[in-house]
Amino acid sequence: MDYLGAHMSIAGGIHLAPERGAKAGCGVIQVFTQNSNQWRGKMPSAAEAALFREKWAASGLHEVVCHDIYLVNLGAAPGEVRDKSLAGFAEEMRRCECLGIRKIVMHPGSHNGDGEEVGIKRVCAAFDELFALVPEFTGKVLLETTAGQGTNLGYSFEHLRAIMDGTSHPDRFAVCYDTCHTFAAGYDITSDAGYRQVMADFDRIIGIGLLQCFHINDSKKGLNCRVDRHEHIGQGAMGLNGFRFIMNDPRFVKIPKILETPKGDNDEMDEVNLGVLRDLVKP
Repeated sequence: MDYLGAHMSIAGGIHLAPERGAKAGCGVIQVFTQNSNQWRGKMPSAAEAALFREKWAASGLHEVVCHDIYLVNLGAAPGEVRDKSLAGFAEEMRRCECLGIRKIVMHPGSHNGDGEEVGIKRVCAAFDELFALVPEFTGKVLLETTAGQGTNLGYSFEHLRAIMDGTSHPDRFAVCYDTCHTFAAGYDITSDAGYRQVMADFDRIIGIGLLQCFHINDSKKGLNCRVDRHEHIGQGAMGLNGFRFIMNDPRFVKIPKILETPKGDNDEMDEVNLGVLRDLVKP
């Protein structure tokens, strides 16, 4: 099985997600470990964690990646949102350690008008606090590339590098490259020359070995639009070329590539989009 997959529902219990993924033809999946619209979730019991690990092993999936809740903003000014964000992310780290999940994908945060430099410093300070608070989590935090909508940080490779370099634990990070977000932020991988340039820039600024997950999404809006709207593969402003380059890049064969495209009425679109991507692989 390849390293392609999709974000899976945890309705009815997180232990059901691996089988859902396997049924949809996934080799990897992404999950929330709690309700993504609530600040706090419950910690799995030892029995629940054991059941999840057992179902994961039985499913044959290479990897399960976690996405943190969207409410978290480590770039927020001191106050309630920051306090809740730190508590929520610390809880996420503990849950992932308990479940055996080694990668937590997260949006770096927003500066809310206080400026990018200030926002990045706050994110760095937050991570120093978090790694000290939850030493038991030994996996990686994957900073996700963003579209740069509003005051969101993370729309440039330089932002992600600055966050890593600004903490006391640069070795605890890697990157999740979202194809829709980076395209919306102005990184054009839709031509051969463009793809090579973007990946060379990533390698120079961050290091290609730190690209440890892809979110594979087409974009409803155009290049450099700064708008985060996902579309089915090949049906948006990106077309198929950029995805073809990723699918045939030998450096990324064993890197999880996860769909976050619309599911369809009966979740049928995951299989359709996975099929489109697999058809791009040159024999």
